[in-house]
Amino acid sequence: MILIGLTGSIGMGKSTTAAMFREAGVPVYDADAAVRDLYDLGGAAVGPVGEAFPGAVKDGRVDREALRQAVLGDPEALKRLNAIVHPLVGQDRAGFFAKAQADGADMVVLDIPLLFETGGHANVDAVVVASAPAPMQRERVLARPGMTPDRLDAILAQQMADAEKRARAHFVVDTSQGLEPARAQVAQIIAAVRDPQFKTARDPAAG
Repeated sequence: MILIGLTGSIGMGKSTTAAMFREAGVPVYDADAAVRDLYDLGGAAVGPVGEAFPGAVKDGRVDREALRQAVLGDPEALKRLNAIVHPLVGQDRAGFFAKAQADGADMVVLDIPLLFETGGHANVDAVVVASAPAPMQRERVLARPGMTPDRLDAILAQQMADAEKRARAHFVVDTSQGLEPARAQVAQIIAAVRDPQFKTARDPAAG
C-alpha cells in the first residue's frame, strides 16, 4: 500500500485537496480530526492533558484555545503535549491502516499539517504539498472568524516556510487556480504514484 503524506501551511487549501483525494476513492487519514476526537468528551487525551496542563480541560473537553495559550512559546510544554498526543494518534492511525488494507486500498493519504516539522515525511512514499501565493493565503486565513494578523504570524512562525515545503515535495497542488485545476492535479498525482516506475524509484533497494 502506497503512503502519501499531504501537508501545507495554514490557508493553503490542504483540506480541500484532501477532500479531492477522497472523492477519487483514496482513503484519507485526517490527523487534525483524530486530535479533535481525542480532545472531545470521553476522548483518551482529556485526562492526561488535564493533568499536564491544569485549566486546559473545561466541561470534560480539552479547550483548544486554553491549551494553545499554555504551550505557546514554550518548547518544553509543547514537548509534553506531543508526548501525550502522538502515541494516541498513532494508535488511531494503525486502526485506519488496518481498515484500508482490509478494504483492498492500494494507497492512502495521511493528511498531516506538520508533516515535515515532525519528521513524518520520512515514513511516507510521496509527499504532496498544497500551496498558494502568500497574499491569497493571508486573505483566506484572515477571513476566518477570530483570526488576527498577529495570531496568523504566530502560527506561521511554527510552520516550515511554504517555499521549503514545495522544494522538498514530490508533488505540489496549486490551489490558487480554482477547484477544477486542483482536482486535475490530484488525478495526475494518483496516476503517477500508481506507475510501477514511481514505486521503484521510492524503493531504497533500487539504488
